Amino acid sequence: MITRKGSLKPNDVPIDVLNQLNSGVIETVNLSECLAVDFATLMEHVVPELTSVAKSRIQLSDGITKRMAAAGKLLLEHLGSEHFQYLASHPSDSVRGWAAYMIASIPDLSLAQRLNLIRPLANDNHFGVREWSWLALRPYIADQIHDAVQLLIAWVGEKSPNLRRFAIEGTRPRGVWCSHIPELKENPEIGLPLLEPARADVSRYVRDSVSNWLNDAAKSRPEWVQIVCARWQLESDAPETIKLCARALRSLKTK
Repeated sequence: MITRKGSLKPNDVPIDVLNQLNSGVIETVNLSECLAVDFATLMEHVVPELTSVAKSRIQLSDGITKRMAAAGKLLLEHLGSEHFQYLASHPSDSVRGWAAYMIASIPDLSLAQRLNLIRPLANDNHFGVREWSWLALRPYIADQIHDAVQLLIAWVGEKSPNLRRFAIEGTRPRGVWCSHIPELKENPEIGLPLLEPARADVSRYVRDSVSNWLNDAAKSRPEWVQIVCARWQLESDAPETIKLCARALRSLKTK
């Protein structure tokens, strides 16, 4: 079952697979399966006592990020942070994603504390949990972008490519499935301390995030991105950097 390719559309997920996903006994293998999970049914299996409130608080009509946030807040309210570790180590990637949003819902934590708590989930083996991790903390990162960059500088030096990517992806000027960061759109140079160390990263996973970051910035500061890429290629002839820059400039080349 682990090696299944996954359906192309949420509605095409086989019923036996969907039942296992909604029971929390297996992980999703692609985005379509992530979108197909019924949170209320999953919560009924994970935290049975919250079944009725989950059905009233988590609306199927909401987008998945809103449902993830609602689930995290609901779990924190009714279970408290002491149940975080149980959820963060659950077999279901959706449940581990809820744990990420629990961290976002805990009041009165500093950004440094939230980043420390999110580290294991940011380094999760599952692609979805890693995405929920940066998405969950994105509002705090956006609101404290200067502090966030300083705190995340150490992350781009981490051994794990997952943690290095978190630092880049979480600070993208435009991002995916999340609000933009106006200050970075106007002043992308703020993010250079995170981008510079990763310009020839050994991991394509990280390099693609850097090129996407720059592609975001190019939509409001195209000349700045061109200058950065030109400098990088003058300073290094590494094929990784050359490919990264070509990808970063892809939107400009179509104009």
